Amino acid sequence: MADLVLIVDDEVNVLNSLRRLFLDSNFDVLTASNALEAMDILRNNAVSVIISDNRMPAMSGIELLQEARSVSPESVRIMLTAYADIKSAMDAINKGAVYKFIAKPWKDEELKAITAEAVNKHNMAVSFKRADEATLLSLAQTVELKDPYTRGHCDRVAKYAVKVGEALGLSVQMLRHIKHASWLHDCGKIGVPETILNHQGALSQKQMALVKNHCQWGADVARCAQLPETIIAAILYHHEQFDGRGYPAGLKGDSIPIEARIITLADVYDALTSDRPYRVKIPQEKALEFLISFKGRFFDPRLTELFIKHFGDMTDD
Repeated sequence: MADLVLIVDDEVNVLNSLRRLFLDSNFDVLTASNALEAMDILRNNAVSVIISDNRMPAMSGIELLQEARSVSPESVRIMLTAYADIKSAMDAINKGAVYKFIAKPWKDEELKAITAEAVNKHNMAVSFKRADEATLLSLAQTVELKDPYTRGHCDRVAKYAVKVGEALGLSVQMLRHIKHASWLHDCGKIGVPETILNHQGALSQKQMALVKNHCQWGADVARCAQLPETIIAAILYHHEQFDGRGYPAGLKGDSIPIEARIITLADVYDALTSDRPYRVKIPQEKALEFLISFKGRFFDPRLTELFIKHFGDMTDD
């Protein structure tokens, strides 16, 4: 069954234009001229993506997307409007859990690409919700295919992170959550263009801002899939730094969930010892020296010491 994309706009010419735009797509398109029609469609169809205008009679697009969360929580929501003011954007994001905010007039190829990404995001969330361990790992490896330099990264991060968790004496359930979160920590990169992921050299500020969104996007996917809060938190905060200079929330010290602090260590170590488009890998000894030199800044000092102490166990497997 093809994925369904619902387009909502009170202007007939807009609906017709968007129907034509998606004629050659791999999904089916349904349209509604107002929020009431849209809600009726959502109640009776499994909709993957909602693309909605904001300024409509009776109910605004923001109100529609907010209401849609209770009827179709797994649908990915895109706001499309000619009135791209800051207040509308913030309301759309905060009230409607909007994936992307796009101003009219839209660029055809950009809108098609974003919609395709949103369909993939929806399918990933649905798959996560139904998945066993083998499927979760397979899905994570599918995301890695976007960036050949990261092949095997999620599995190695999981191995290192679980070893640190075992050294801490964490529960079996917590270790399982850390393993799954390690596999899925970069799943939000499904929304980052491959041209950026495989970019040679330093990224521009605009490109880096897009990459940084992967934490929130990944957490949104995990939340839609109703994964445990431990996994969601690890995905969301795995780029926080112990001194508070990380992202997305600038959390500091013990306010960063321990599962995220553990994965941060494992993630950085594996990144340093793997080739990337912007640099070659460094030897294990140099990578460990890096972790030590940045403990208390990037990394939790106690966890860093545990990582170093048990490093031999990690590489012997």
